[in-house]
Amino acid sequence: MKTLIKSSVRYGTVKLIGRLLKPLAEVGVLSFPEMNEILANLKHLAKSGDLCPDVQIKLISQSEAAEILGLKLSTFRKMEREKYFTFKRRSFKKGNTVRYVNRDVIQYALSLDEDNAFDGIKE
Repeated sequence: MKTLIKSSVRYGTVKLIGRLLKPLAEVGVLSFPEMNEILANLKHLAKSGDLCPDVQIKLISQSEAAEILGLKLSTFRKMEREKYFTFKRRSFKKGNTVRYVNRDVIQYALSLDEDNAFDGIKE
C-alpha cells in the first residue's frame, strides 16, 4: 500500500491566491475580513502545516496588542494614528480605556507578509 505524504501549501502559492482574491474583495464579491481570514489560515498552513488555532476571544490592551505584533507601544500608537491597521479599536467611556479584540489582532499579524511586514516604520 502506498503511503500518502502530507504536504502543506507553499508560501508562493499563498501569495498567488492573495493576488487572485484581492480584486474580488475590491469589487465586493468577497469582503476584506473574509479575504484576510483566508490568507491568515493559508499562511499559517504554509508555515506550520495546519490551520490557525481557535482563539478564545477577549479584549486586550494597547500594550498587549503591540506585543502580539512585536512592536514597541509608542510605535504601535503612531501606526494606529496613521490608520496602518485594519483591526478596529473599542473605546470605553469608563476611564477612557481602549481595547482590541485579540482574534482580530492575531489574524492581522498572521496575514502580514513576513518579508516586509512593517517596512518604512521607524521606531
